[in-house]
Amino acid sequence: MIVSIVIPVYNEERTITEILERAINADVCGLEKEIIVVDDGSTDNTVFFLQQAKQKWDGLKVFYHNSNKGKAEALKTGFSLAHGDIFIIQDADLEYDPSDYPKLLEPIVSGRADVVFGSRFYSRKRPQGMPLIRYFCNRFLSFLCNIIYHINISDMETGYKVFTRKVLDEIKIYSDRFDFEPEFTIQAARKKFRIAEVGINYNYRTFSEGKKITFFDGISAIFTIVKMRFRR
Repeated sequence: MIVSIVIPVYNEERTITEILERAINADVCGLEKEIIVVDDGSTDNTVFFLQQAKQKWDGLKVFYHNSNKGKAEALKTGFSLAHGDIFIIQDADLEYDPSDYPKLLEPIVSGRADVVFGSRFYSRKRPQGMPLIRYFCNRFLSFLCNIIYHINISDMETGYKVFTRKVLDEIKIYSDRFDFEPEFTIQAARKKFRIAEVGINYNYRTFSEGKKITFFDGISAIFTIVKMRFRR
């Protein structure tokens, strides 16, 4: 069984080397793993550091978009090139810690789930450093998704989503940017896949540190949640 760790990257020159080192050294429940990086048209020195990483770590797979197409497009590129039986989405900005891989994988490896969300709000507390308005916006998006689609998750917008190849084969992602999160969640729920949540470590990053998701992405998420109510 192979675990494919797919890392979409855009202008992460300050963090890309460290996140790769963490992912490469992380435990995946004793399974084989492959790491696939998709650079989404970075304009800083990310490409330079990725080239260095390929020389340092044999087997690292790196692919490049000629222009910035969005997180979902980068993920779709990575998924299409992966050979894994289980997929882990790993953001490159160090907000999510690869040391959590074992707890994220366990519900799938044990046969209890098809999809696992790494929840930042599993304890119902606001993560340290996360502004109150962002906390409430995240909780509202999850609440809206739960109400409309009759599911029960605490963190729909989490970047840590882990799932089997069967899930990937049976859902169709139309989004190209951050609206991937609600679209994936809704499609997995509609297909009746078993969704589990586990608590994770989370290190909030500010905009000055390179955070990219904005207020308008939140509006887009609301639009996607409502729009998909009428899409079959």
